[in-house]
Amino acid sequence: MKWKAGARGYVRFTTSLLRPAPWPRVPNLAALLLVTASLSPPCLRSEPRPRVPKLESQVVVSAERGHVLSIVTTTAKFEVLPPGYIQSTLITNGSRLSLDDPPPAASAGGEEIIVDGQPVRDFVLDLGNAVISKAQWGLGPTGIRVEIPAHSQQVPHLGKTLTLEVYDDLPNLVLSAVEFRNLGSTPLKLGQVTQFHRLDASRVDAKAAPFELWSFQGATFIWGQDEILKLTPGFSRPNVMGAMSPSGAGGGIPVAAFWTAKVGLAIGHIETQPVILSMPVRVENDRRISASILNDPAQTLRPGEAYGTPRTFTAVYAGDYYDALRLYSLVLQRQGWRPAQPNQGDYEANWCGWGYRADVTPQEMLGTIPKLQEMNIHWATLDYRWFNNFGDWQPRTQTFPGDALQNLVKDFHQKGIKLQLWWLPLAVSDGELWEAIGAEEKTPEARAEQRQPAEVVQEHPEWLILDAQGKRARVFLNRATLCPALPEVQEYYRQITTRVIHDWGFDGSKLDMCFTVPACYNPAHHHRSPQDSVLAMGEIFKIIQETSRRLKPESVTQICPCGTVPNLAWLAYEDQAVTADPVGAVQVRRRIKMYKALLGAQAAVYGDHVELTRMKRTGEDYREFGRDFASTVGTGGVVGTKFIWPGRDATFKDVNLTPEKDSFWKKWIAVYQSRMLSTGTFLNLYVYGYDIPEGYAISKDDKMFYAFFAPNPGLSWKGEVELRGLPARKFTVLDYENGKTLGTVEGQNPKLRVDFTEHLLIEVSARP
Repeated sequence: MKWKAGARGYVRFTTSLLRPAPWPRVPNLAALLLVTASLSPPCLRSEPRPRVPKLESQVVVSAERGHVLSIVTTTAKFEVLPPGYIQSTLITNGSRLSLDDPPPAASAGGEEIIVDGQPVRDFVLDLGNAVISKAQWGLGPTGIRVEIPAHSQQVPHLGKTLTLEVYDDLPNLVLSAVEFRNLGSTPLKLGQVTQFHRLDASRVDAKAAPFELWSFQGATFIWGQDEILKLTPGFSRPNVMGAMSPSGAGGGIPVAAFWTAKVGLAIGHIETQPVILSMPVRVENDRRISASILNDPAQTLRPGEAYGTPRTFTAVYAGDYYDALRLYSLVLQRQGWRPAQPNQGDYEANWCGWGYRADVTPQEMLGTIPKLQEMNIHWATLDYRWFNNFGDWQPRTQTFPGDALQNLVKDFHQKGIKLQLWWLPLAVSDGELWEAIGAEEKTPEARAEQRQPAEVVQEHPEWLILDAQGKRARVFLNRATLCPALPEVQEYYRQITTRVIHDWGFDGSKLDMCFTVPACYNPAHHHRSPQDSVLAMGEIFKIIQETSRRLKPESVTQICPCGTVPNLAWLAYEDQAVTADPVGAVQVRRRIKMYKALLGAQAAVYGDHVELTRMKRTGEDYREFGRDFASTVGTGGVVGTKFIWPGRDATFKDVNLTPEKDSFWKKWIAVYQSRMLSTGTFLNLYVYGYDIPEGYAISKDDKMFYAFFAPNPGLSWKGEVELRGLPARKFTVLDYENGKTLGTVEGQNPKLRVDFTEHLLIEVSARP
């Protein structure tokens, strides 16, 4: 075959699918090259071109005067500049939109690497010797692979190869990996590798400042921190992924997404296991946004050796963070990553005993049953501090003596209510005082109890993770942790799950305070790498979820990363996600949408306790007195509450079920159960941050359901909303919260004048 120069100078190829190699896959790219072909400039000359394999892909590649290599799909264009920067453009409705703002040519490098302590960024890509072959990472039936060598004047004996893959049915996405090879005769010490992006909102909106973008930043860093926010001058966030944060949190979703009303751009890595790296985002002094992917190999390359970065992606899209995360999830699933599927129990409204805090008793749990029956709630949760210590997970004798725990389960079952149990894997009590939760945890008696080490630690101290100094590594709330990479530890949690589900009869688990684990330097574990513990963490949660489902097919496994986003390590092993201690109703809505993107449009996402939808900081704690059910119902979440009844004392007054609240709670739980929108199909038809009022859409039972939320919940919002996604016919519009007909709309022009405070929930059905 020959190069085919079309009217626009494009070169076409096609490809067939090859099986991908497991990561790390880049350390020897040269051995993977199946084809050599030249894109020698000028590309449009009419003389014969070198022969290339016949490929099936419709992805188009061109070399424009040797200065830029372009990869064009049906919806995007990716331009590779000689210094290595990749500029991404969305092609939509005849327009080309890009947030990418490459720096001046002299500093437009795509990567920087520290070599022998010095930054190296002067790589120049040899676009004339790019090698084209069929895609090899197996993310689609057809696609192309481009491998481009590069050289540095600063370190001539350090070779670089940039590998790109683009797939026909993932047209908005370019995947990349970089290999650095020691071509000299002396060792090279490698440090931090940084892949650069620079964004400017004014490229697509002349009225916007360069930094005026909304963003999703997927790091699990600090409890309560917003992961979705509009960028402002001076903004800076490190976005450490995979590793533990100083607060004891950590993990995260390795995606940073940015968007305007017209176009978005997202970056991240596509490995199906956690990779410890950071994705810092900053608003620079020139008011543009820098977004990078930074990892540190911290290794020495001997002559002939190579180091390859994790595979990363850049995506362009129209929409918001949902579109970016949905695409990311699709890429993971094409590599074999499979989210757990919800069952009916995952969608049931749930009452939780955490309203009674850490000293809950069986009598208090049982006392709520009449109200649960009145409200038609059939699932409940025994929450924190029923146990003796972190690690052994046996009943606390002060509050659950003898067979009290098993009898509690039986009593709930006899009343037709299933019961979940709060616990968590890996964190263990080892004699050090853990951080207290609430005043009841700070009494002298409680503190003495907390200092008792778990039996599992006393019997198996060799199972613990040690840090680089040989000390016991600490996790959230100052606890030690077992190493998930050990088969013995994995078996231990299989036994605990069996005890909870089979022996005690619970119907599921609420796994809380779940973040990540530290790197393990325990020499007794014989790890290949200290990161083995981080990579193995998901295996523990897989064992818990699969063991629970095997013992009880209708069991529920909820995993809560308190106040943060989830961890890729265990994301696939929760059949009920949770908005995880949201700080207010806005986070409830955002996180339900986030999980619907990651886990599927019908994912079961627990909106957490409705009381969390309105909060007030009081010292180190929060008062919780929310009642915004609509933020869960209207977005397709699963309703939950933690009311207490009868009331106990003033300490708990905010969650006491007063007569007025009793009526309100019954109304909303009935509204939820009458539509069960949590089982519907979430449709992302509104762009967060730009469509006002904030809108959501769900399809279910041949109807469309919409939820709109006022910018200021305390003020009335008047105006016109668009009911997107309707076919061209007439529809009846119903305010289903209040049973009020709002008129009719035409699918061809589905505009509706509305006037509401806080929220408006709409059901749209076709007229007969």
